[in-house]
Formats: sequence, C-alpha cells, structure tokens
Amino acid sequence: MEQAAATAPDRVVLAAGATGGRVIPSTQAQQQSDQLVRLACDIGELDRVLGGGLVPGSVILLGGPPGIGKSTLLLQACAGLARAGHKVLYASGEESVTQVAGRASRLDASDDALLLMAETRVESILGAAAEHEPSVVVVDSVQTVYSDATEGLPGNLSQIRTVTAQLLGHAKTLNVPVVVVGHVTKDGQIAGPRLLEHMVDAVLSFEGDEERATRLLRATKNRFGSTQELGVFEMTGAGLTEITNPSEAFLSERAEQAVGSCVTATLEGSRPLLLEVQALIGGESRGSPRRTSVGADHMRLSMLLAVLDRHAGLAVLESDVFVNVAGGFRITEPAADLAMLLAIASSHRRKPLPAGTLAVGEIGLTGELRRVPRLETRVAEAHRLGFTRIIAPAGKQKLQVPRGVELVRVGHVADAVDQALD
Repeated sequence: MEQAAATAPDRVVLAAGATGGRVIPSTQAQQQSDQLVRLACDIGELDRVLGGGLVPGSVILLGGPPGIGKSTLLLQACAGLARAGHKVLYASGEESVTQVAGRASRLDASDDALLLMAETRVESILGAAAEHEPSVVVVDSVQTVYSDATEGLPGNLSQIRTVTAQLLGHAKTLNVPVVVVGHVTKDGQIAGPRLLEHMVDAVLSFEGDEERATRLLRATKNRFGSTQELGVFEMTGAGLTEITNPSEAFLSERAEQAVGSCVTATLEGSRPLLLEVQALIGGESRGSPRRTSVGADHMRLSMLLAVLDRHAGLAVLESDVFVNVAGGFRITEPAADLAMLLAIASSHRRKPLPAGTLAVGEIGLTGELRRVPRLETRVAEAHRLGFTRIIAPAGKQKLQVPRGVELVRVGHVADAVDQALD
C-alpha cells in the first residue's frame, strides 16, 4: 500500500487559487475574467493566433514536425516577454543550456529575465519555477520530460499524461501560463494520447514546407480566442521573420496572364489572403485519368471537373488534371471553387484570364454560384493589390466597391467561363 501511494501521481488542482474552490456568481467571475491581462509576446503573428497574447493560468501545446522552427519561435517569444519585463523560465529537455544560449545569442534573444535550464524531471522544473517565480514557463519538449510519480521511460503515454497534469496544476494554481512543445507523428498528429489536446487550453500547429522558407501557425483549439486566425512567418538565418503582408508575398512570383492561372481571395480568420491557383490539363488518358492536387481538396477537384464538363460544356473528364496552390498554401474554403474552375478552363482553352482578374465563389452541383461571406473585405484586399476585375456570385446585396474596380456578377458556371475567357 505504501509503495502504491508513493508512485501515485500528485493530485492536480484545476481551480485557480484566487477562488479557493468557492462557488461564485457568473457576473463576478466575468469581472475577474475581464481583469485578466494577456502577456504579449512582441510577435504580432503569434499574438494574433493566441487571441492577443498569453492568458494567465493557461496551458498551450505547440506541435509541429522536427526542424520546423518550434524552439526558434518560442525562444523569440520568450525574448519578447523578457524585454517587456516578464521573467521567463525556459526548460529544455533536448539541449544543454549552452546550446540554448548559443541559439539565443544568434537570435538576439539573450536577456537577464530569460532563465535557462536543461532538465528532464518535471519535479525539478516545477521546483525551479517555485524558486524563481517566473511569469511564464516553457517546457521543450513534453516527450522528453518524466515524473517520479509514474513508472516508465519519458515519452510513454503514462509519463506524458502525468507530466502534463502536473504542469496544468502549476498553471492553474499559480495563474502562470505554461507553454509545452509536442512532437508530431508521421501523419501530422501530436504524439501521445489525444487526451493531451483535451487537457490543455490551446493547441497550436506550426507547419511549413521543407522546400520553402514559409511557416504557418494555426490554432486547432483555443479556449481564449478564435481558431480561424493564421500567423505567417519566413525562416531566415536570423530566425523567424513575420510576414505582415502575406498576400503580396504569395503573389510576388506570379507571371501575368499565364495560361491556367487564376487568383482568388480566401479568408483566414479576420485576414483576407490572395492566392494563385494553377491548373494544367494533360492529354486524354488511355486508362483512368489522373487527378493530382497540391494545396486543394482532391474530392472537391473531382466534383468541379464534373460540373465543368456537364454545365459549361468543357470535355475535361477524360484528361489528366493537375492543380496546385502556389506558395505551398492549402485552401480549404469553398469560396476558392470558382478560381479553381476558371484555372482549369483557362488551361483547357489555352487562353489566359485578362490581367487584373480575380475570382471568388462557391459552386454547387447544379452549376450555380453561391454567395461567400465577407465579399466586401475580399474585394478591398484585391483592390489594394491592384486587381481591377472581380468575378463573384450574383446577389442582391449592395457592396461598397472601390473606385476603379469592376465587380462582375454571375449566377452560373457557364456565364463565369464566358465572362472570364471570351
């Protein structure tokens, strides 16, 4: 019995110490919530995804493939917090203090308020946090840390669950935000039990392409903000640099009036993004025609080809079709349907869209174009980057169209193809 008690994990206190477990009215709780001050990381793209900064008492899980820049992002965020006067404890279970300090020097992130330690025992990390009383605790990574309260090697399910529970208890009890790094599996899922994602307050995903320097930060869960916001970075020799104008960056290498190219305006949270959709139609396939899409949904591509064949009279079903979203971005919004369809039609007819043309709209199986949300915001972003002709679904709502922009309203895919290519 004594041995079982010794190895049992410590109890996790989920209630903040300020309430003491008391029952309080929701109005009073709301007042306390309004008084919470977020800790800004001095990285605008990161703060946007978090919802304005780190919330006191929250636990954030940052996941991403190896080498994508998770540690670099966190070290730069810690430096921003330290420069703002917040003491930060950065505990690394994968590198020595000298190695972390070397990277901090390269990133110009060294600061007296940034405390470094190399430790894999969670009790030692929490002991250092209790001694130095930092405003933020960072653990890199949760798979390398173990607890004396649980048997097994670091990284197994029991250890990960226990370590996260103890960090969660520390955050909620002392009202200190804790950020933990998590590795991902081959299929992109955070390693360890799915329970981890339910335990933490926010799950951030840091992704990118090995062939490109662009990095994207998304929130797949956020109890204190939107999960629709997107942070865009570029990896450089001096660390991660924010891309505050991603639309311009994604279109910087686009060739004007290229056959099989169409620009669309998609939304990522509150931010409109202009992206180029490229298409290539091959010859008729002797066997089953190939459908290859990079950055676009494969099933939606097949649907749009069927709609284009049936309702616009373009025989594309027997041909190989390749679709790519330039810049390594992935489009999931149906509002990009029209741009994908027009890019395919342009490649089929071997005729480019007129210069300055942008298309946005969702397409139904009967060939109709459906309205998209916040069209005015998309049009404004297109105008800012010099687009003068917007092809959009027909609708009765009146929009404030900037001067010099022609808004072409169409209700059917056949009309859209005619307006774009004839």
